[in-house]
Amino acid sequence: MIINTGMRTDIPAFYSKWLMNRIREGFVYVRNPYYKSQVTKYSLSPNVVDCLAFCTKNPEPMLKYLDELDVYKQFWFVTVTPYGKDIEPNVPDKKQVISDFKKLSEHFGKNAVALRYDPIFINKKFDVNMHIKCFEKLLNEIKGYTEDCTISFLDMYEKVKRNAPDLRPPTEKEQIQIAKAFSKIGEQNNITIHSCCEKEFLKDYGLDITGCMSKKIIEKAIENKLNPPKSHSKREGCTCLLGNDIGAYNTCGHLCKYCYANANVTLVRENMKKHNPNSPFLIGNLEAGDKITEANQKSWLDTNSQMSLFS
Repeated sequence: MIINTGMRTDIPAFYSKWLMNRIREGFVYVRNPYYKSQVTKYSLSPNVVDCLAFCTKNPEPMLKYLDELDVYKQFWFVTVTPYGKDIEPNVPDKKQVISDFKKLSEHFGKNAVALRYDPIFINKKFDVNMHIKCFEKLLNEIKGYTEDCTISFLDMYEKVKRNAPDLRPPTEKEQIQIAKAFSKIGEQNNITIHSCCEKEFLKDYGLDITGCMSKKIIEKAIENKLNPPKSHSKREGCTCLLGNDIGAYNTCGHLCKYCYANANVTLVRENMKKHNPNSPFLIGNLEAGDKITEANQKSWLDTNSQMSLFS
């Protein structure tokens, strides 16, 4: 199975000490975001965790733990965008993030590390031409350190409309312009450009629409074949192996204006104050009425064909 750390918050950036404590103790408690008293206990044993998946804007706090993490097969998504502090107030300097991206690649291999340029929006500063210019510069920087990059266009959730009314998603015409240019830049740098939950028509303009954490990509990262459950995606239109996420909404301290996982700044700050790196929960602890259920976890490894394609 896959344990995911990055769909609800950025654990590497803000909760690295907590994650390592959980790994050392071998389990984690995850509160259901919609039914608070329902708690799932996940084993973090490498015997059942076939892949530990990360998605972060700042991998630096985890770098000192890389040798300890080597007991797991891993897949790292690192998001790098060209936006400034007005959009991403607490994201580190992008040069540092790119440097850390390269360190991950050097340690785990380029198949285990992928880039995200996400989300793509339009405003007064960032039009189509600016995105193309920034994307080309970025891929020139990371050439040779990965073979995969995922892009997606801004989704206007209600919380995004409230927090970022000056941003808009690209029109269909603009999406086509971006897809054409980005796929060409990717080809020049030996990097496949994937789209995340976007319209199928974009495949006609060079994008790979088969998924950003697809079975193929994860198998390439962990150098093993998988036999996952037939329907494991939790998002409409998504074919990826998203796994079971151990994060919590409204806890990401980056406070990006376009964030779908944070409702507002005040709630995030209140939740972060409740974080205890020694707790089995990311936020808070056991509460009266909590019902803990142990997850039914099994390895998805295809033991009959391990390493057959990647050795």
